[in-house]
Order: sequence, then structure tokens, then C-alpha cells
Amino acid sequence: MRADVGLSVFRALIRGAWIRALKTVLRAEPPPFDPNPVLPEGISVVIPSRNGKELLARLLPGVFADLRSLTSQAFASQVIVSDNGSDDGSDAFLEAEYPDCIVETDARPLSFAAAVNRGIARARYSHVCLLNNDMVIEPGFFAALRAAFDRVPGLFCSTAQIFLPPGARREETGKAVMSATDPRDFPIRCELPFEGEDLSYVLYGSGGCSLYNAAKLRALGSVDEIYAPAYVEDLDLGYRAWALGWPTIFASNARVEHRHRSTTSRYYSEEELETILEINYLRFLARAVSSPQVFWRLWRRAIGRLRRLASAGRLAARAALTAHVEARAAPAVVDESRFLALTAGKVAVFPGQGDEPALVAWCDRLDTPPREVLGRRREVVLVERSAPQGAFEYALELTQRKHT
Repeated sequence: MRADVGLSVFRALIRGAWIRALKTVLRAEPPPFDPNPVLPEGISVVIPSRNGKELLARLLPGVFADLRSLTSQAFASQVIVSDNGSDDGSDAFLEAEYPDCIVETDARPLSFAAAVNRGIARARYSHVCLLNNDMVIEPGFFAALRAAFDRVPGLFCSTAQIFLPPGARREETGKAVMSATDPRDFPIRCELPFEGEDLSYVLYGSGGCSLYNAAKLRALGSVDEIYAPAYVEDLDLGYRAWALGWPTIFASNARVEHRHRSTTSRYYSEEELETILEINYLRFLARAVSSPQVFWRLWRRAIGRLRRLASAGRLAARAALTAHVEARAAPAVVDESRFLALTAGKVAVFPGQGDEPALVAWCDRLDTPPREVLGRRREVVLVERSAPQGAFEYALELTQRKHT
């Protein structure tokens, strides 16, 4: 087995070297983007669903109630359910109970990306919310997500704070960073937010509870459907947006509870889901990363991690090592090392209550700033001294842009 793993690792590194070489010659222009699109102000909620009648029955009352509170503030809205592969009467249920829903139906089971793209194509408002059917939102969810776009210039995505059912270990929070402390860990992890933290920069928004600028989302080609049947498509989307200078932030006051994998676990085993995740992450590196140097650093780290897991008998790692992935040219107008440094979990943003200018400061360890500091400043941005090079400078740049 060790010999087989060693050969697979060697081939994966050769494959990565070839992709790196291609990225030195492949070039892609930024997509055309109109900064002032003619789109009515409002929110289009897109919900993918497969045999999810019971989940929709739990989710939709809160969605419509929360949207009504926004409508009273002159925000228009629509709810689009992308119902695919269902035989549980979802379509009849929606027609009877929620006639205001737009139902995009396909008899075939679709991937997450394909399902939400059908909904995005029907969206007509300035912002699109992708919302899993296994979420339950708290009041004020949409308002908190939408308010971030008025506070952060050029924002691409605001993503919600995620909670799990009582008793479940909180592995998912919405505050997503790329920084594995253990070489055996998956490189993307979620961190617990600090008290008072809000609008911190994250690498991407969860595809299950995030609000996107609709024009920018479409400029990126919506969600890449190569990530089938699910996983990593939201990371790909957020990364490609950052590369164009379009940030994603964590909106801590938009709160949801996630009944994790209520759909995918019906159709795939844990081992299959793990394999899908590992292969799609390698696809992401080959497709979304523009810089040959950044790609090679992340690829070697990924293959090293898979080698350790495969040697320990993890079949998903062995499958990922032998998976075929194709390179794609990816446009970048921002140095990828800069936003990777910013979103490595070493920078936190805390809104203040005062009139003094925003403060960007080094700290030995991230924590909530003293109350008297927050009381004087408009905002406090803390950068841990162990942050990757460039994190402080980019945090300062974005803070200045926000407050000038």
C-alpha cells in the first residue's frame, strides 16, 4: 500500500507541476462588469431543494416573514425554489401553500451548482441570496446581510453566522478562513467569532446562507457547475471574486441554524462525501488560483496532506490523489497572497460607537477590544502579530476605503 501511495503522490506532484507550467502561460482577462447595472433594488432568494417538502415547510414561513419586514423598508423581494429530482410532492405543496414562490422544476436530480444557477437565472433584483433548504433563519437575517453592502465598498458577498442544533459540535460558523494549524487538517476551517465582531473579512461565503451582489455574481458566470454534486463551489466563487478586488465579509448578526447535510446525506455515504470534498478542492486549486506560485504552494500542501491520510488508510485521500483535474486560466487584478493573508484568521473587525477615526492595530492575540476603545472609535480592526505578511497593509487599505 505504501508503494501505491508513493506512486500516486509522485504522479499528483507531476500533474501539479504541469498545471503550474500552464498557469505561467495561460492568461484570462477580467470579465466585463457594469458597476451601475440597471437592476431593481431588492433581494432574490434562491433555494435548491430535492425531496425537501418537510424542510421547506419549516424554512419558508420565516423567510417570507423576514422579507416582509424588508419590503416595508422599500425593498422588493422574490423567493425562487429550484426543485429538482423530487418525488415527495414538493411542487404540489409549494403551489398550494406558497403560490407566491417561483418554482423552477427539473425532474432530474441536479448538482447544487446547477440547481442554484437555474434559480439565479430567474432572479431579477440587485442582490441574490443562496439559502439551503435545511436552514432556519432568525428574524433580521436579510436586513443584516443587506446592510453590509452599504458599509463595505465594492462588496461581493455577505455571509451569515451559522449555528448547529443543540448538542452538536459547532464545526460550522460562517467565519471561514484558509489556515490549517495541523498539516493533517483540511485547509479551510471555520472559527468562532469574538464578542462584538462583525464585518470581518472571510475567504468566501457559505453557499447555504449568503447574499451576493447579483451583477458581480453573473459577471463571474454564477456558480461553476464542475463542482458536482456539491462542495467547494462557494469557495471557488469567493476566491475568484477576491481576485477581482471584490471582498466577502462575515455578517455576525445574520443568524441561521443549519441541520447539516439534511439532503446530501440521504443520497451519499460519509466516505463518498469526503471523496467529493477532497477532489473538488483539487479542482478549485487548478481552476480558481491564478498565480503559479500560489497554486504550487497550495497544491504541494494539499498533496502532502493527502499522502499522510492515504498512508493512514483513508480511501477518500487515495481517490483524490489519482483524480484527474484540469487547469483553467483565472483572472486576477489583486495579488492573491494579499487576500489570502487577510483571510487567514488573523484579522478581526469590531464596529465601534464613537466618532474618532477607525483604528487598525497590531495585537499579540485576537480578542474583543476594551469597551472604552470601541466607545471612542468608529471601528477597530485588529491584526495578530503572527498574521501572514501583507495582512496588516491590506486591512489598512480596505479600512481607509471604507471610511473615506
